[in-house]
Amino acid sequence: MPNWKLILAYDGSSFHGWQIQNVQNGLPTIQGTLAQALAGLTGETILPQGSGRTDAGVHALGQVTTFTLQAPIPAENLLRSLNRALPASIRVLSAEIVPDTFHARHSATAKTYEYRIFEARLQHSGGAITDRICTPFLAPFVWDCHWPLNLVAMQGAADDFLGLQDFTSFAASDPDLAGRNSPSTGPSPLKTITRSTLTRESNLLIYRVSGSGFLHHMVRNIVGSLVEIGRGALPSNAILGILAARDRSAAGPTAPASGLFLVSVDYDSADNIASSAEAEAAQ
Repeated sequence: MPNWKLILAYDGSSFHGWQIQNVQNGLPTIQGTLAQALAGLTGETILPQGSGRTDAGVHALGQVTTFTLQAPIPAENLLRSLNRALPASIRVLSAEIVPDTFHARHSATAKTYEYRIFEARLQHSGGAITDRICTPFLAPFVWDCHWPLNLVAMQGAADDFLGLQDFTSFAASDPDLAGRNSPSTGPSPLKTITRSTLTRESNLLIYRVSGSGFLHHMVRNIVGSLVEIGRGALPSNAILGILAARDRSAAGPTAPASGLFLVSVDYDSADNIASSAEAEAAQ
């Protein structure tokens, strides 16, 4: 059976995250909605596998999912049919057949996230503060932050996340691991961050972070701590001490889900590309 790879963009505002929930609770998820659309098109019961779970309210510009289908269908037909079947809040950006060894999550080598902050009280270099209103058309996609923020202090602190670090202090308890006795069951807190930058663009404060992997709520906890530094609640050199503490209570609060976007997922090219002969044979 051909192994399909889709790249999705979605507005997570009305979904209870990526991962399918207990059917009895009736909460819509990206994974469940995609599975229903595929079942309606092909008659097959499949569970698409994502590159990672986005939480309730989190968005994606480039989520990757893989699954196998028995039905022979050209890629362009699958792309067009899915976008007709799915709600407008989920779009399939591309569809292609990849080698059987490719898996959206297991084959991933790095991910990039973006967090967007609307500064409701924007402090200028001279010290003056401009009060701004976040429109209802922007609010679902940002953190409407009401503290004046010191961008220079936040940029300096963001650099301290680079390299191989233990991110225990920035990880929430994973609900899927609740009740398990062994702490070794969970993912390693050691992650390598290759990019950690803060810039002002198009009237937004944007944090971008790339790394080998991310723990539950890790990016939102990083942003919450950076905002604490930006508003003066934490010193600008606090990050290294928080990392060394390996204690969630040492870090700042969890930033709202609305500002977070999964931007892209990286893979080794050898695992990602099927030959044209494979694709034609599968279809």
